[in-house]
Amino acid sequence: MKPLSSTGFALFGAALVAISYGLARFAFGLFVPPIRADLDLSAYVIGIIGALPLISFILATLVAPLSADRLGARNTAVMSGIFGVLGLALISQAQNEWMLGAGVFACGICTGLMMPALTAAMQVLVNRAVHGRVSSVMNAGTSIGIIVSVPAVLFLTDAWRISYLGFAVIAGAGIVAAWYFIPSVSRIVPSNAAPPPPITLLQWSRLLRLSVFAFAMGFVSAPYWIFAPDLAVTLGGLSPDQTGWLWLAVGIAGMGGAVVSDLADRNNPPITHALMLMMMAASLALLAASPGQVFLASFSALVFGLAYMSLSGLYLLTGIRLLPGRLSMGPVLPFLALALGQAVGSPVIGLLVDRFGYADAFAMMCAMGVVGALLSPLYPRYIDQELEDDYVQHAEDTGLQAAYDHQLLDEDGEPLEPIADEPELS
Repeated sequence: MKPLSSTGFALFGAALVAISYGLARFAFGLFVPPIRADLDLSAYVIGIIGALPLISFILATLVAPLSADRLGARNTAVMSGIFGVLGLALISQAQNEWMLGAGVFACGICTGLMMPALTAAMQVLVNRAVHGRVSSVMNAGTSIGIIVSVPAVLFLTDAWRISYLGFAVIAGAGIVAAWYFIPSVSRIVPSNAAPPPPITLLQWSRLLRLSVFAFAMGFVSAPYWIFAPDLAVTLGGLSPDQTGWLWLAVGIAGMGGAVVSDLADRNNPPITHALMLMMMAASLALLAASPGQVFLASFSALVFGLAYMSLSGLYLLTGIRLLPGRLSMGPVLPFLALALGQAVGSPVIGLLVDRFGYADAFAMMCAMGVVGALLSPLYPRYIDQELEDDYVQHAEDTGLQAAYDHQLLDEDGEPLEPIADEPELS
């Protein structure tokens, strides 16, 4: 294994996330118009297929921590890449909905395994003092992967099979790189870290509220990820290559999501949650109202990308905050709920499109988003009032890095200090 600096690991992790999240998972919606046309699939069937990678993502996420502990970070990352290559290759050769479904299901497994593997490796290679920054860079890989998929649809409009075959080759290169750069170690917890205290009733209550909000966001976001390009083609008359600008806008805006979620932790998470969810609802309405105008459709994608990535980052922060000392549980629960919401929302929106058409279906999902935004005052913040007052008074105790700092505590309940010989961010 070739050792990486903290900066090198952050960039390398972002590249693997770009493959596993951007190309293997979120690029699918961009190719729905030509795939639907070639395979003659209804919106409802596409909705069901769109739910499959989310279901496999949930299943893979549930076993990923055990895999990282038993098989090690390197083997888990390589296994993730193998599923990615298999899934992308199957999609490229799909002749019917069954092959297509098998391909996207395998891609969901790839997505679910990758981040736990990278997190386990980060515990070994990166100084705890910069885990927040490294995590932010890696999370940005999702937006990078979405952006990378855009040229394929811009220049290979009807050659979606070639595009996915190219994605499979890129994923294959990721396997080789993962074997070379990621250590074959399990997650390491310092010996002086105290075991986490039992989860209290208050924590369970707030985790439940967080999961409900994450589920609702996933449900409302499902129409855009699966059907936004197809809506622009079917309802607005845009050519399939023009829909690439939507995903470019989503990717670019998503790069700023980490900043917004970090600022939310320093100010007022419930208000930020309401604003971002309202923006997401507005993006659905704007696309449905102006699908034939590339500029307005791209602007709606810009709004959607910022809202989605901001809310994802906010859920990550809140999950870590609510479960200090639990490295694998806090960050995972909200994303499981989010993926479950998308898995439920995909076939629902497909059914609504078949019955009522794109405009009315997107309007209904927009209304659900508005209702969720109005309930945002119930969004959980901190574990107790004393801790909340402390965070409000000390700005340095807020943000993603501060959340990671509180993940490992000593016997007195204070954050562990990074040891002197840990690698520093260069």
